[in-house]
Amino acid sequence: MIRPRFTRYAAYKDSGVQWLGEIPVGWEVNRLRHVVAKIEQGWSPECENREADDEGWGVLKAGCVNGGTFIESEHKALPAALEPIASLEIRAGDLLMSRASGSRELVGSVAVVPHCRSRLLLCDKVFRLRVAEDRAHKPFIAYALNSRIARWQIERVLSGGSGLANNIAQEVVKDLLVTTPDLCEQRAIATFLDRETARIDALVAKKERLITLLQERRTALITRAVSKGLDPAAPMKHSGVEWLGEIPAHWELSKMWQISSARSGATPAREVRAYWEGDIPWVSPKDMKRRVITSSEESVTSRAIEETGLRLHAPPAVLIVVRGMILAHSFPVAITAAPVTINQDMKALTFTRAMDADHAVRLFEGIGKTILATILEEAAHGTKAVRMDVWRTLRVPVPPIAEQRAIVTFVDHGSSSVDSLIAHIRAAISHLHELRTALISAAVTGKIDVREASE
Repeated sequence: MIRPRFTRYAAYKDSGVQWLGEIPVGWEVNRLRHVVAKIEQGWSPECENREADDEGWGVLKAGCVNGGTFIESEHKALPAALEPIASLEIRAGDLLMSRASGSRELVGSVAVVPHCRSRLLLCDKVFRLRVAEDRAHKPFIAYALNSRIARWQIERVLSGGSGLANNIAQEVVKDLLVTTPDLCEQRAIATFLDRETARIDALVAKKERLITLLQERRTALITRAVSKGLDPAAPMKHSGVEWLGEIPAHWELSKMWQISSARSGATPAREVRAYWEGDIPWVSPKDMKRRVITSSEESVTSRAIEETGLRLHAPPAVLIVVRGMILAHSFPVAITAAPVTINQDMKALTFTRAMDADHAVRLFEGIGKTILATILEEAAHGTKAVRMDVWRTLRVPVPPIAEQRAIVTFVDHGSSSVDSLIAHIRAAISHLHELRTALISAAVTGKIDVREASE
């Protein structure tokens, strides 16, 4: 993973820490409390679910620090009626660490703020580390805390489970071990890593743009097939639906209530352990990253179904998300390949014989984003929700069943090569992320000597 042009230091010594091994002669191993003079924690008032206006104040969210990067847009507007705490305002050069998050991977992520808008406040889910600048260089400490060595220490002490509030305390952060060469060498290592990680990040960004283009091509292929059919010479008629335009003349146009029924989900009481950790998938929006659902992150028991009113949805039920922030960007849809239950943010659709379930999934993949503006409303706390009254009367094209199945075959064949290429690109991106982490870890622990390369 490390380029062969890098050499090792001339001499090493035992670090005194078994899992760390040897470090270069002249380096030290310190607990973070010896290089960080102060750790500050912010506040989290009830905020508006939007970004702050240019002249308004905002409060950072836990996700403002992700993968070693500060994301300025990850904040919420502070209500005008609340007085901001000026001492918590973020400045360029601040060293931030995510303290708590529902995502375990985010907890402990560190970044130096390169620049940011004014009037952004520290929240209570993020620490600001005040580095003793006579002993440590902030960018070097940021890289050290994003290394595999630091990540291993953080993983050992994280509290909470998957999907719960993972968090780390200030005392835990202060006890983290970091390797520290002299200040001059810290600066040299940070300069080297700034340059090399920027190169890797640029490659990743280029590949991610390519994935976006391929996804757009895939969506265009699906959209044309499900809205215009496979025969370019087929006679067309106007659908009467503005966003749909013309459809083949022999196709029907039906309202959703005419071709489907929708059932809601629910969440069994969390405190009743007998309801959970069974063998029946309990699907929530976070599971909707696949077209075919056979399992889920959480599962329930048959007792939960018997006692709580949960429904069991047999294949081929089509699952859609009807509530949540995820709807602001996409219209997640999937089909079940096993009996499942669903949570309250979802609906399970059962179609009549007029609509093939597999075709329905492709239909919503193709036109889902287009219909979002029609069926969405602002729900509680600014989240998005599908207006079911509008959904029921939504008119969609319905080809003959034989043609629906032909469209499914065509779409699957046409998109499979695109999906395969996307998978290869994602594997390359994963490799680049691994390379980035390995390079940082090797440099900040002295496994490679980058002093000449930094010049």
